Amino acid sequence: MTRTVVLFEGASDRLAVEAASRRLGVGLDGLDLVDLDGITNLRAVLRDLLAQTGDVRVLGLYDAAEGAYVRRVLSDLGVLDATADPEGVGFFGCERDLEDEAIAAAGPDLVVETLDARGELARFRVFQGQPAQRERAVEDQLHRFAGTAAGRKARFAADVIDAIPLERMPRPLVALLDAALAE
Repeated sequence: MTRTVVLFEGASDRLAVEAASRRLGVGLDGLDLVDLDGITNLRAVLRDLLAQTGDVRVLGLYDAAEGAYVRRVLSDLGVLDATADPEGVGFFGCERDLEDEAIAAAGPDLVVETLDARGELARFRVFQGQPAQRERAVEDQLHRFAGTAAGRKARFAADVIDAIPLERMPRPLVALLDAALAE
């Protein structure tokens, strides 16, 4: 039986995929969800997984800025032809990052509602008033705010995913789940 391992740069991406699977009504049973604790650990983790005996299928989610690195690792380890698209082997890129994908899919109003439900709206309003934030688009403010406090980034995308209408789920999440659950 093939073992499917899904790699994530960190916990925030894994939590968002778990939220999307709940929302979409698809189970993650039988999948090994692995946090890399940083994309630079991809090579070592993937090399170890590929060296294991048995049939292992490895998929992943990454940020667009890391695309060249992901391609290089996949190519170096013989998973991907250097000119091929990583999606062909189950590695899906997010524009900017998953938080940005979630903000774009939800729209800023729904993200602000999510912050309000978490009791963070007042903090966000103070953040918006800071000189460095005043001229930025609200989407950029939300993205920056997601990473300003310990623990916030880990839950931010998942909380937004929990609120997004199903038809607006971020494409990389849906594509990753489809690939992971395909037989």
